[in-house]
Order: sequence, then structure tokens, then C-alpha cells
Amino acid sequence: MESVIRLAVSVGGSALAAFVVCRAADLLARFADARHPETPLWGLLRRCRTPLYVVLLAAMLSWTYPVAAEPGGPLAEHAQTVRHALLLCLIGGGAWLTVWTVAAVVESTYARYAGRSRDAARLRRVRTQVTLIMRVVSVAVGVLAAAAALVTFPSFRTLGTSLLASAGIIGIVAGVAAQSTLSNLFAGFQIAFGDMVRIGDTVVVDGEWGVVEEVTLTFLTVRTWDERRVTLPVSYFTSRPFENWSRGGPEMTGSVFVHCDHSTPVTLVREHLREFLSTCGTWDGRAWDLAVTDTSPTGITIRAIVTAKDADDLWTTRCAVREELVGWLAREHPGALPKVVTAPAPEAFDPPEAGERAPRQRPPLRQTDRNPATPADTPSN
Repeated sequence: MESVIRLAVSVGGSALAAFVVCRAADLLARFADARHPETPLWGLLRRCRTPLYVVLLAAMLSWTYPVAAEPGGPLAEHAQTVRHALLLCLIGGGAWLTVWTVAAVVESTYARYAGRSRDAARLRRVRTQVTLIMRVVSVAVGVLAAAAALVTFPSFRTLGTSLLASAGIIGIVAGVAAQSTLSNLFAGFQIAFGDMVRIGDTVVVDGEWGVVEEVTLTFLTVRTWDERRVTLPVSYFTSRPFENWSRGGPEMTGSVFVHCDHSTPVTLVREHLREFLSTCGTWDGRAWDLAVTDTSPTGITIRAIVTAKDADDLWTTRCAVREELVGWLAREHPGALPKVVTAPAPEAFDPPEAGERAPRQRPPLRQTDRNPATPADTPSN
């Protein structure tokens, strides 16, 4: 009974002490967040309450449990196992707390930088780099924590010497086996720090255009215009050509083709396009043009050029211009729309029945084939 009381006091006291410390840290972070609203650091650090509680609880139990498990008592035989489990919890909680603390600091730094910068392209580049750096830190901390946890097992500690001796051969074999994975990994670093593609960029891959939504060390996700997600390996962007519409600035120029008849009043169409663009909210006012770019025996091709501040507004402007020009021509100049020339179909020919001979038809006589001596051609007296 005394051992149970000791255990309850150890666990309850440790949990209460850890809760008090975490609560005090949360109140201090809240107070600092209210005093310094210009930085979100303290508000982000408040998310670390749970991993901090796990670390404090594991540390205090590691200190109080040996006191509760007195030598010769019923808890003493399990003391080694409990201490080992608490050590594993301490390692895991420490890794968790480290990752969340680094993430809070990095996100706070990026938020302060985004508040001062007005360059959208630079912000996308920094955001991509910050995301990949955080992923690298998370993987590195996780690997170190896993290695530290494995070292606590005596069997793995003994095995470590032989593993280090054969690390060279294992590294070569693993490198050959994971060649595609390593190429994607290095391609991810190249994309992050080579400024090839960034989160938020508008790209065209395999004929599909969309916005880069996520960039990792191994794959990249593009959200298309119809809200589909296309996942591609990052090595795709380092080995194949692709279009990046956000590179060098989001402004874009697009064209609209309209097929018309030869009688189309091009001057009036150009004037109407200028009037319509002055009322179009997605046109940025930089440039516009209308010209006849092609002709054929059946009609002409008119090309209208418009500009917009980004890809989304350009698509909207092109659709609006195309709809307006076709509707205006249909209302005001219906003869300017393309025409389809048709001809009457030839008369049907009935083939003769089996065994019958097709009647021979004499071709019509031309003026030069007629005999001038026939009575029909002889003038009457």
C-alpha cells in the first residue's frame, strides 16, 4: 500500500509541477504577445505547450520515480524498464519541442519579412526556401532522435561498431539503389535555392496550367485551374522544359483570334475593342492591338492582343473580349461572320438491274458539233 501511495505522489506531483510550469510559460508568452503585436513569435511559441509538457513530465518522473521505487519494494524490479521508457519519451518530446520551436522562429521571421517587403516574387522565393529548410530540419532532428533512441538499447549499442565499419559499402549500395530518390532530393535543393520555381508561381506542365501549391524535397504539387492536383517529381523541373508565367513579373500578354468574313469592317471592330477595354475591369491598361493576321479563300483571321496583371486576369480578359467581339458582330454586322458555302447535291443515279443494259445516252451537242447543213440550222426564206 505504501508503494502505491509513493507512486501516486510521484506521478501526481510530477504532472502537477509540469502543468504549473507550462501554464506559467503560456501566460508569459501571452503577455509578451500582447506587449509586442508587431511580431507573431510569442503567439507561435504558445503552440509548443504540449511538447513542453511532455518533456517536463518525463524529466520530473525520471527524477521522482527512483525515490518512489525504494530498493526491495515491488516497484524496484520495474525501475530499469520505467527509466528506459521515460528516457525514450524525453528524447521524443525533446525532438518534438525542437522542431516546433524552430518552426515558430522561422515563421515569425518570415512574417516580419513579408510585412516589410512588397516584392511578390521575392516573397514566393523566400517562402519556398523556408518551407524546404523546415522540412530538412524536421528530417534531421527526427533522424538524430531515432539514432539517440536506438543507442539506449544495449543490443544496438553493441551493433554500432560493426555498422560503422561497413558504412562505406552500405553507403555505396544504398546510393546505387536509391539513385532516383537521391536525384529528386538534390533537385529539391536546386529548386529551392536556384529560384527555378516557387510556391505561388503559375506554371504550365504537360499542357496543364496551374499554381504551385506545395514544394517538398521529392515532389511538387500543382493546383490546376479546375482545382485538380497534379503531383510531379521535382526532377521533372530540372530535366524538362516548362513555362513559368510568374518568372520576372506576373504581368502577361494574351491574344484572341476571331474568324470573320472578308467583308468585316476591321476599323469599326478595332474602335469597338478600344471602347470595350476601357470598361473591362481585368484589363490593366498597358497595351492592346487588333490586326488581320491571316486570310484564306473563305475568310480572314483577326487577332486581338490584350494585357493583364496576372494569368488569372488575362484568362478572364481574353474570354470577355472573345465574347464581346462575337456578340457585337452578330448584332451590328451579321454579314461579317464566317459563311459556309454550300452547293446543291447532284441528282441520284439509279444503277441498272442485273442483266439489263444501261441505256446509251448521247452527250449534248456543242455549237461546234452541229451540222450546218441540217434543216434546223438553215435559215428560212
